[in-house]
Amino acid sequence: MNETIQAPEVRLIIENGDNIGTVSLEDALERANEAGLDLVEVSPDANPPVCKILDYGKYKFQERKKAAAARKSQKTVEVKEIKMRPGIDTHDYDVKMRAIRRFFEDGDKVKVTLRFRGREMAHQHLGWDVLNRVKADTLEIAKIELEPKFEGRQMIMVLAPK
Repeated sequence: MNETIQAPEVRLIIENGDNIGTVSLEDALERANEAGLDLVEVSPDANPPVCKILDYGKYKFQERKKAAAARKSQKTVEVKEIKMRPGIDTHDYDVKMRAIRRFFEDGDKVKVTLRFRGREMAHQHLGWDVLNRVKADTLEIAKIELEPKFEGRQMIMVLAPK
């Protein structure tokens, strides 16, 4: 901006958007001072660099507004967790599956956690059966991001919407 520009010649664009052409840096700074505005380097990598006469405060404000609008419009993907037990009943399983489908409709990932307590550790095959059932039921609407695996006393599987 203004005195920080190093190039001896710049391609100048005035405040209304017209391209003046290549001028000396002194001439460009003089025009900016006459207009009561700033000389801002828009494209420093160009040969010669492109500079524009504009109100720098207003320019920064508009850039912040654009960045805020971009952040507002983007969707953040959350990882929702569904907790189950190896001996889950059919009705409870159906309720959990409805929740999983709702999470997929919202575009979120789902982490299915199956926790084992006490003697349930001796019946790990029941846990594998439950997670394989979840995998089969969500096959058409989700892809498996993390295959079922054991971590301590729990099994974990991560699903993402297709």
